Amino acid sequence: MKITARAPHNGAARIFRTEEELAEMSASERIRYRLVTADRRFHANDNIAEFVREGELEELKAEVQDKMHEVLRALVIDTDSDHNTNETAKRVAKMYVEEVFRGRYRPMPSVTEFPNAERLNELLIVGPITVRSACSHHLCPIVGRVWIGLLPNEHSNLIGLSKYARICDWIMSRPQIQEEAVTMLANELQERVKPDGLGIVMEADHFCMHWRGVKDTQSAMVNSVMRGAFLKDPNLRREFLSLLPNRKGS
Repeated sequence: MKITARAPHNGAARIFRTEEELAEMSASERIRYRLVTADRRFHANDNIAEFVREGELEELKAEVQDKMHEVLRALVIDTDSDHNTNETAKRVAKMYVEEVFRGRYRPMPSVTEFPNAERLNELLIVGPITVRSACSHHLCPIVGRVWIGLLPNEHSNLIGLSKYARICDWIMSRPQIQEEAVTMLANELQERVKPDGLGIVMEADHFCMHWRGVKDTQSAMVNSVMRGAFLKDPNLRREFLSLLPNRKGS
């Protein structure tokens, strides 16, 4: 039996489907259905892991493979006789779902937190952390480095050094623009660590500029997010920026 409801935002009629009907749908349709019925956004840089059921990523990968094969056909590439592209659709599907876009489909990695027993309240800098992402406009690579500055307080949660890299990788492994990626990373760390101050700087090469368009191989993009004490105290902000090692502009 189908149940029709009213979508809260756009007012469009929404049909609720039975489990039997859902089973007949493709993986992408089932996942999209769950997102829509939950009134959840699913932009390129959104994490949708809670709406993916066991086994569906394998189905999704097979679906992407089929669609990518059609893209290659549309580009007039003979994948049957060209040994270099025989397995390209399969490789690309695996790359998107399991690697470069996995931050959309996998839950937040486990991060152990420790209380600030020694009441540390001095500037802490982590980086450079190498990060890889993709521009959501052209799906071209973004490769760069991130520096994170923290000013903890007695109530802050401390996390292991490697965990910063895991969180960065989880956030960055999605199609997005750099400005939004750094803001998302700041939000995640602010919520998890709860410092008095947080500063993040990202410097990255964008292959949508290097590889296409103007084909400028020298340009890089640098942006930052400053929160709390880093925003209010110019001396702390200057100290943080002056201590960033190995920056191109340093």
